[in-house]
Amino acid sequence: MPAPKKTARRSLLVTSAVLSSLALAAPAAVAAPKPSGSPSASPSATPPASMSTVGGARLGKPGTQVNLASGVPVLPKDVSARSWIIADAETGDVLAAHNAHWRLAPASTLKMLFADTLLPKFPRTAQHKVVPSDLAGIGPGSSMVGIKEDETYTVHDLWLGVFLRSGNDAVHVLSAMNKGIENTVKEMNEHAEELQALDTHVVSPDGYDAEGQVSSAYDLTLIARSGMQKKDFREYASTVSAKFPGETKKDKKGKTVRKPFEIQNTNRLLSGDVNLPVYQGIAGVKNGNTTNAGATFTGVAERNGKVLLVTVMNPEKNEHNEVYKETARLFDWGFKAAGKVQPVGELVPPKSAAQGSAQSGSNPSGEAGGSGDGRNSTAGVGSKPVAGAPGADGSSGIGTALGITGGVLVLLAGGAFLVNRRWPLPDLVRRRTRP
Repeated sequence: MPAPKKTARRSLLVTSAVLSSLALAAPAAVAAPKPSGSPSASPSATPPASMSTVGGARLGKPGTQVNLASGVPVLPKDVSARSWIIADAETGDVLAAHNAHWRLAPASTLKMLFADTLLPKFPRTAQHKVVPSDLAGIGPGSSMVGIKEDETYTVHDLWLGVFLRSGNDAVHVLSAMNKGIENTVKEMNEHAEELQALDTHVVSPDGYDAEGQVSSAYDLTLIARSGMQKKDFREYASTVSAKFPGETKKDKKGKTVRKPFEIQNTNRLLSGDVNLPVYQGIAGVKNGNTTNAGATFTGVAERNGKVLLVTVMNPEKNEHNEVYKETARLFDWGFKAAGKVQPVGELVPPKSAAQGSAQSGSNPSGEAGGSGDGRNSTAGVGSKPVAGAPGADGSSGIGTALGITGGVLVLLAGGAFLVNRRWPLPDLVRRRTRP
C-alpha cells in the first residue's frame, strides 16, 4: 500500500507492546553505536570532537547544526546552554541542535526515564505504607514533596510528588515498591538502551548528582517523546497543581485528621513565575537543577497544530529562570522555522520498532519515525484538571483536536505490517496568563 513520506514516518510511531507481541527479531534499521567514552567518566568542559551519531551524522558533531536557507529564521543569539535540541514531536525531525549528544549530568530531567520505566507497573489506586528503609539514601539538599514515615500513600499521590515537586522522596518510595534502588536503576538503564538513548547511564533514579551519571539533550528528548505516548505521563507532566496528603495528626478536639496540602508544578513555563509568563501552548515535561548539572529542562508545546520538543542543558548565563527563557526562545524559533527548515537529523524509534520496520519492509524510505517503548499505559490520572496557556492563534494550547499519535490500528496480512497511531496531548483548559 503506497503512502506519502509523512504517513510512512507516522507508521513508525508504535508501541513496543504491540511489537513485542509479534516477537520481532530482525536487525535494527537504524545504526545505534555506543557513544565513545566510558559512562563512568565525568563530562568534559568542552564537547568531544566526536560524539554518538544516533539520529544522524551531523548530530555527532560539536557546535550548532542547522540548515539555514532563504525563508528560514536566524537562530536566537542569546542561547548560552552547553547543549540543546529542537525536534518535531510527531515526525521526529530534528530542526536544529547544539552539541546534541554531549553527555552531561541530567539532574531531575532523568525522572522522565524513571517515570517512563515504572509508570505502567503499578495501578494508581494501589496503596503503600512508608517504612523508614523506603526513604534511606536520599541525598542531602534533595527536592522533596513531604512524604512521612508510617503514612500511607496511593501510587497516584506518589507520581504527583514526582512530576510536580520533583520529589526524590517519592522516587525512593516507588523504587522500594519496585524491588529497590538497584533493581530500578538496572531497569532504567535497560529501558534507555531499548529507546536507543545510548548516551544515558543511570546511577541514581532520582537524577541526584552521582559519579558517572550522564545523559544528553538528544536522549532526554527521546525519553520525553516515549513518555508522552502514555496518557498518565502526559497528564501528570501537564498538571499545574494538586492536593497531596499531609501528616496524620490529632486536632484540638482529639480527632484524628489528615489534611492535604497544595503542591505546585516546578516547571515554570507551565506554572509561570515572576517576570516569566506561562508559555503559550506548553504541556510539560520536566525540569531539573543540581550543582553538577546546572539547570536542565525538556519541554513540549503546541502551536497552530505543530508540536515541538525542546531540551536545554546547563545555560552558562547565571540568571533567574534562564533555562526556561532559553527554552522559550528556541520554541519560538522552532514554530517559525517548522515546515521551512530542512532537518539535521531525526529522533530514532526504539529498537523493537526499528526491528519491526526492518522485518516488515513497511518503511522503504529508511526513515525513522516516532517512539513507543512497549510499556504503554492508558490509565487516566484523574487529578485536578490540567492547565495550559492559550496558543498564539487564540486556541487553548494543546486543544482537543491536537494529536501527536493515540488510537492504534494494526493490519497484519501476508507479512505486511502497518501501524497508524495518534496520541493526543491532554485537553487543556484556558488559563489567564500573568500580567
